[in-house]
Amino acid sequence: MQFTEGFKLALQSLWANKLRSILTLLGMVISVASIITVVTLTNGAKRFVTTKMNTYGADVVTISKMPETFMTLDEYLNFQKRKNISVDDLRAVEAGCKLCLSVGAQRTTTGAVVYQTHSTTDTEIRGWTWTMPAMSNLDLSVGRTFTEVEEAHSTPVAVVGADIANNMLLPGDPLGKEIRVDGIPYTVIGVANPQGTMFGRSMDNWVAIPLPNFLANYGAHDSLEIYVDAGGTGTVMDEVIDELRTIMRVQRHLRPGEDDSFTIETSDTFEDVLGRILNNFGIIVAAVAGISLVVGGIVIMNIMLVAVTERTREIGIRKALGARRRDILLQFLIESATMSLVGGVIGVVGGIAVAKAITMIVAFPSSVQLWSVLVGLFVATGVGLFFGVYPASKAAQLDPIVALRAEL
Repeated sequence: MQFTEGFKLALQSLWANKLRSILTLLGMVISVASIITVVTLTNGAKRFVTTKMNTYGADVVTISKMPETFMTLDEYLNFQKRKNISVDDLRAVEAGCKLCLSVGAQRTTTGAVVYQTHSTTDTEIRGWTWTMPAMSNLDLSVGRTFTEVEEAHSTPVAVVGADIANNMLLPGDPLGKEIRVDGIPYTVIGVANPQGTMFGRSMDNWVAIPLPNFLANYGAHDSLEIYVDAGGTGTVMDEVIDELRTIMRVQRHLRPGEDDSFTIETSDTFEDVLGRILNNFGIIVAAVAGISLVVGGIVIMNIMLVAVTERTREIGIRKALGARRRDILLQFLIESATMSLVGGVIGVVGGIAVAKAITMIVAFPSSVQLWSVLVGLFVATGVGLFFGVYPASKAAQLDPIVALRAEL
């Protein structure tokens, strides 16, 4: 029996029983759509982390009070007990790190920005050293960043994100305009290029001011984050991390064998942790979808058994005309695989559509991968073949005499 003939018969069977076909394929569609949606969103999140969240580059090492990610509440509480990263720690790293190309620090908070009749209340206020714009790969559309001299003299200057410039400072040239950040006046000297959104939140609603100004306005009671440009990877990076760890341990008078009271991380550290979290999430959802696939396969097997019963006389006629057992077996296997494949195709399209809809609604990144589409179709077809074996073998084993006597 030719595959094309079996494929046509399968499509005719699906079309002849539309409602039954829809209900049969529903489980397969939902399963494949779930897998494709999760894989698409997970891949999008991974790519987003690589391209946007990792703005500081692979050469930058961070020193902070606590890591970017933690798994339990106990870990968080233990990290909170650590001593804050202070300006003294920053000065110690600046003075003692011989392998560091550049050292900077930042602190952030949320505050109000006012310009004439325009105002915001949820703007991110960044306290930066003069080295931070270069280390964060900040690109400016107009103007410049503040200098070392301006930082040393606490000059009231600011660099703003695109949202501040577009929503508050236009029309006209934004440079030289005076904004008030939580009541303190600053002169705008630079505007950053737009960075888009992250998980539905704008990355352009911020104002950066010199760190001394920030500490004077908001106090020094919170922890800083220190950024170091290591200028290399591999062995060079390891040497820089060892040097930073030594400086920080001496600065904090930690005894040999005592745990670090700070965290040193690279961009790869955060990517690896987030990658594992996303992968584990994907595995859990894939497992749930796998159960749905099994249920869908059982439904397909049940429908194929019904089809064998309904077409007993047809099977007898085909055998009487010379169809071999393997021809009947192949026919029903092709039909069950076709049903699964059709469900898989619909599921792939639906999964991609759901993922893109989520991206449009909440700005969660998504990325369609060809391998995930192929895997989804392969798994769907495989499930159809696996659960179609028993009905197909039952049809192939029918005695033609008994089948011809069957009532229509």
